[in-house]
Amino acid sequence: MADFIHSVTLDKDKCLGCTNCIKRCPTSAIRVENGKARIISSLCIDCGECIRVCSHHAKIAVCQSLDVLEKYEYTIALPAPSLYAQFNNLEGPEIVVEGLRILGFDDVFEVAQAAELVSDATRKYIKATDSDKTIISSACPTISRLIRIRFPDLIDNLLPLLTPAELAGKMAKERAMRETGLPADKIGTVFISPCTAKASSIYSPIGLEKSNIDAVVSIKDVYTRLVGLLQQAEETCGISDSGRVGVSWGSSGGEGAALLTDSYLAADGIENCIKVLNEMEDEKLNNIRFVELNACPGGCVGGVFTVENPFISRVKLTSLRKYLPPYKNIIREDLVPEEYRWSSEMEYRPVMELDPDMEKAFAMMEEVERLTAKLPGLNCGSCGSPSCRALAEDIVRGYSTENACVFVLRDEVQHIADLLSKISGIGMGRKPIDEKKDDNRSK
Repeated sequence: MADFIHSVTLDKDKCLGCTNCIKRCPTSAIRVENGKARIISSLCIDCGECIRVCSHHAKIAVCQSLDVLEKYEYTIALPAPSLYAQFNNLEGPEIVVEGLRILGFDDVFEVAQAAELVSDATRKYIKATDSDKTIISSACPTISRLIRIRFPDLIDNLLPLLTPAELAGKMAKERAMRETGLPADKIGTVFISPCTAKASSIYSPIGLEKSNIDAVVSIKDVYTRLVGLLQQAEETCGISDSGRVGVSWGSSGGEGAALLTDSYLAADGIENCIKVLNEMEDEKLNNIRFVELNACPGGCVGGVFTVENPFISRVKLTSLRKYLPPYKNIIREDLVPEEYRWSSEMEYRPVMELDPDMEKAFAMMEEVERLTAKLPGLNCGSCGSPSCRALAEDIVRGYSTENACVFVLRDEVQHIADLLSKISGIGMGRKPIDEKKDDNRSK
């Protein structure tokens, strides 16, 4: 089974093995060995939590640079709605759209525009789906990956529609091919991403064999270049295709609110999302029709590629929305969700299984339970594993030993010390030799 390609990487030279990251990773994908962190690729979901908590900046988010503009004859910027929330006093997205053209892009296709179409398709999909089924948004790649490896029973609940970014890439390239006459490989669609998961998702796109996005650059990289061009952009102000509904996708609750129903739940922050998924797995949310989950705090505005505080960004989006009409796109009454459906099904990735052989897996699980009961249950992380149970699993898999636990090692050392004491005769009824008397005898 091939690993995901990740945008979260580790700089071992900066890592001091402090164990902060292993305690926050939602999939227990990090270990500390020989004083350095190690990321288990198959378990990592690119949520970026380790980047947020690493005080030594040893976890790094990487993606492509703006040099990618030189790779294609014609380039199209796909700005995420959260990009608009990085700037002050915007009265509309137009100035940012024009700034991207001045920056060097030949065209701009706003992801917010595609988000409006996805919202419309989602409403129709929900209406046509069994009313007892709770549908989970598939817009956040981190959540989709999390479900794929940790909550396989909920895979069927995922909304099987393209993400706004993928839809924008598809529509943008089709439009460019019509208008320029260039073949697809000469046209580059470049997504301006707020987070690591979206940067890596083009290598393993949700519901697609191949992504419609050719490259991903971070909002941080674009912002530093774009902010100086806004005055020039204001003088040549362009046109935006984003309405209030599409822009709202930039923060938590925006996607759910666009469905025009009260029967939805929106949660952000990876720990909160896991709690919701656990509730769903236990069938405790049957009265909720739609669940919107964003791994980043505050939604996409809280991604590690953004520059503004996510709480301030949400205020900026709220202010921006009041200048916009609900929709800039003409919503097609004949639209059917199948037009935006996944072209390939999502499959369970059993990366957390102890063994593919069921009998062996049960035996290993019993050993895990025995070791977990034996360990102190402090979940201190001193062993390099995130919890005592994770250490027990590592031991059973052959990646670690019981003595990795400092408390087990302490007891072992004490046991050896007691044995040595007994061997020397102390505590076994024999008096220790009086060294002074022996000295006198020798004299």
